[in-house]
Amino acid sequence: MRAPFDALSPVMRGCLLMLASTVLFASMHALIRYATQRLPPVEVAFFRNLFGMLVILPLLLRMGPSIFRTNRFGRHVSRALINVGSMLCFFNGLATTPIARATALAFTAPLFTALLSVLFLGEVFRWRRWTAIAVGFIGTLIILRPGLSEVATGDLLVLASSMLWSLAMIEIKLLGRTESSITITAYVTLLMTPLTLIPALFVWQTPSADLWIWLVLIGVLGTLGQIAVTEALLLADTTVVMPFDFLKLIWATALGMIIFAEMPDALTYVGAEMVFASTFFIAWREARLRRAAAAAAKDAETS
Repeated sequence: MRAPFDALSPVMRGCLLMLASTVLFASMHALIRYATQRLPPVEVAFFRNLFGMLVILPLLLRMGPSIFRTNRFGRHVSRALINVGSMLCFFNGLATTPIARATALAFTAPLFTALLSVLFLGEVFRWRRWTAIAVGFIGTLIILRPGLSEVATGDLLVLASSMLWSLAMIEIKLLGRTESSITITAYVTLLMTPLTLIPALFVWQTPSADLWIWLVLIGVLGTLGQIAVTEALLLADTTVVMPFDFLKLIWATALGMIIFAEMPDALTYVGAEMVFASTFFIAWREARLRRAAAAAAKDAETS
């Protein structure tokens, strides 16, 4: 199976990996929703990190101690703490929120990242990207419909997860100025397991025999999904592979209907499409500006 895949163009491989990631993440979300009905969400989060760590442990062992060489350990810890907060909010939100609705609200993370980039990274946005951000948040209001329907605690927790994840993205950008992606991944992988174990111990319930397989799958699917997204973005431009990310909502809807008898209403899809379209435009605009800046720099070197 590897040879035919390698024979494909990098763009095609990137698209297939992004497609695979949507299936992996949607499946993980369904399993989280199921597991959190039987275990505390924080305990499920611990097992997600524990079994996810086992997937990349061979890579960490092969790289050796040099992978952890850093002068910014404090920022690695900060990033891991933010990640844990985001994960706990999402797992608790998903415990009570339909999968499709949670997936739609999770699309807001790039919007928060864009706003925080202006505040913390000094990025300058023109009216086009500000308009896209506004459209995205209008889409969020359409999904939630405050005043017309009750905004559940689970909805707010998923939004809080998106905001915290956007903070983690800012931390990654700051760390990326001096640290390799492998070092960043290694630290967050190892730190999140004990950080989620500590609160899990206060509400610990021993999983039943049949639940272990689902907990293992949650960790494996989540880590494989992250690897697939990372590889997809390395192989192809963000604007090429990002549209496939919307398929997460399709798979989440199907799994929600089959497993939990959940059916999102039409307005959830309308709002999700607005949020996703706005995040795609922001990614497209940023990619276009990066290419223009790179071309200008190349012209300056040759002139």
